This record gives sequence, C-alpha cells and structure tokens, in this order.
Amino acid sequence: MSKNKSKNNKPKSEVAEVKSESEVSEISNQNEVSEVESLETEKKNASENKKVDEKKSEDKKNNVKDKKKAKKEKGQNKIAKKTKETFSELKKVSWPTFGQVVKKTGVVLAVVIIFTVVLFGIDYLLGLLFDLLTSGIPPG
Repeated sequence: MSKNKSKNNKPKSEVAEVKSESEVSEISNQNEVSEVESLETEKKNASENKKVDEKKSEDKKNNVKDKKKAKKEKGQNKIAKKTKETFSELKKVSWPTFGQVVKKTGVVLAVVIIFTVVLFGIDYLLGLLFDLLTSGIPPG
C-alpha cells in the first residue's frame, strides 16, 4: 500500500511542474512589469531627447543671431577703432609752419615751370625736324 503519493495526492514530478509553472508565471509577470517600465522610461527618454533637440535648435538659432550681431558690432568697432587710430596719428604729426609751406610751394612751382619750358623746347625742336623731313617730299 505504499505508493508514491504526496499529501496533495500528486506525484512529485507534478508538484515540481506546478512549482515551475507558478515560478514561470511570476517571472512572466515580472518581465511584463519590467517591459512596461522600460517602455515608460523609453517614452520619458524620447520626450527628454525631443526637448533637448528643441533646445539645441533654439540655441543654434540664437547663436546665429548672436554671431550676426557680433559681426555687425565688430564691423562698427573696426570703424570706430580706425577713426581713433587716425586721430591719434594726426596728433603725432609735426605740421610745418606757414613760412615752410610757402618756401616748399615755391620750389614745387619753380620745378614745374622749368620742366614745362624744357618739354615745350623739345617739342618745338622735334616739330622743326619733322617739317624739314616732310618738306622734301612732294604732296601726293
């Protein structure tokens, strides 16, 4: 009368199967919960990534605007800087007196008059030479 029976009136292999089925159902429940959690975290990450992407695009737009403003201001700063440099250099110039200006102007005028006379003289002589050469040729 001693058969292999447990208190549940099931053989030991069936009890092991029951345990494993219950374990499997617990594991599958845990897997489902972890899948749901992972989906939720993925959704959160996706929304966070979207927000980050939007911020990046806004930052890029702002950077472009800032660069344009900086470039414009830089151009204006260049002009202002050059103007200041020009005036500071003009302060360093040693300006001639009125007498020095008159003397140097006289020298320039004298040189211009001398070269004018020399050039007219050369032109006159070349004109005479041309007339001598062309006077011996009959008109034709």
